[in-house]
Amino acid sequence: MRNSRAMQKVEHNVAMLLRETLGQAPEKMFWYCQFGFWVFICLVSFALNLWFQQYDPSYYLHNILQSVIGLLLSILLQKSFIHIWYRSNRFRISVGFVLIIIISLVWTLARMILFNVLTHEEDIWWNFGGWYFSGIFIYLCWTAMFHGLMYYQLLQREHQILIDSQHQIQEEYVKRVEAQTIAKEAQLKMLRYQLSPHFLSNALNSVNALIEMEQGQLAQRTVVNLSKFLRYLLDYDPDSRVTVEQEISALMLYLDIEKVRFGERLSIELTIDDQAEHGLIPSLLFQPLVENSIKHAISKSEDGGTIFISVIKSDSSLVIELSDMCTDIDQQHSTSQEKQNRSIGMDNTRSRLETIYPNRYSLTFDASEGSFKTCIVIPFELAPPTKMSNTG
Repeated sequence: MRNSRAMQKVEHNVAMLLRETLGQAPEKMFWYCQFGFWVFICLVSFALNLWFQQYDPSYYLHNILQSVIGLLLSILLQKSFIHIWYRSNRFRISVGFVLIIIISLVWTLARMILFNVLTHEEDIWWNFGGWYFSGIFIYLCWTAMFHGLMYYQLLQREHQILIDSQHQIQEEYVKRVEAQTIAKEAQLKMLRYQLSPHFLSNALNSVNALIEMEQGQLAQRTVVNLSKFLRYLLDYDPDSRVTVEQEISALMLYLDIEKVRFGERLSIELTIDDQAEHGLIPSLLFQPLVENSIKHAISKSEDGGTIFISVIKSDSSLVIELSDMCTDIDQQHSTSQEKQNRSIGMDNTRSRLETIYPNRYSLTFDASEGSFKTCIVIPFELAPPTKMSNTG
């Protein structure tokens, strides 16, 4: 499907650029051939003068002037040919032949009158047919030269357009490969982080503590959540996209595991627009942002804090806002260092958004006293019905 659209785009670009080529003034090569053609006609006329022993300068002046007039009339013929270029072949041949007859007649009359004035030879009109026939033959040769140059020019232009289009397609392919590579690297980094001894140690220690406290049911639920969350990480590649509903479900599994460790210190407030639930977003988009909040805010606060997550549909965009609120974090650290600390963790998110939505996304963040807010705006794309399934 993509290849078909790409080829249609290439063909459309070729057609448009060829039309532009026809509408432009002739290129240098045409002018070189144009002057060369009429200089050749002039030299042939000089040779005929020598053959007929016409040595008077007026004959040579006549040859020069008739070539100049012929060049000017050929420019008019060239403009007419371009004007009817996209008509049917039958129309072009018919009109072209009529134009050649008319232009040849005008050129023949002009050069015969000029010959009469310059050389004072009056008895020339009896040979009007010979002059006229030579004029028709010369303009037929000029027409052949013109069409040969035009088709050569269009062929070269089309070849260059196809090369440029092929290069553009290759660049897009390279970008897709780079996007997939970055996504795979992001997945590996995410898995290494999530499956690190620190994360597993905290999760398992929490389960162990629940068992020692004889809270077996909660311990069992934590193990199940951990299993489901790890399965989600393995099942959904970061270069794929899931619905907001699926991503929130997976995020809640992660937060349920963390809430076992933080207890009441960690609270979540979700605001999900009904119209946004089935919008597509990159998988594992929320999790590194939430990890930043837990690492740089919740875990450093004695009283804990609240993570606010909002997803709304605004016109043709999906607006995602994630913020955390802690009241007992040092103000100077919140404002001056927090942006730098958090930006390191969001470099991967920015790279993924750039590869998936090049020049079509927005990622901003702002730190204030006891709070850090991240805002992501991406194009809204509705998931097909087959993808509208909850994470199991």
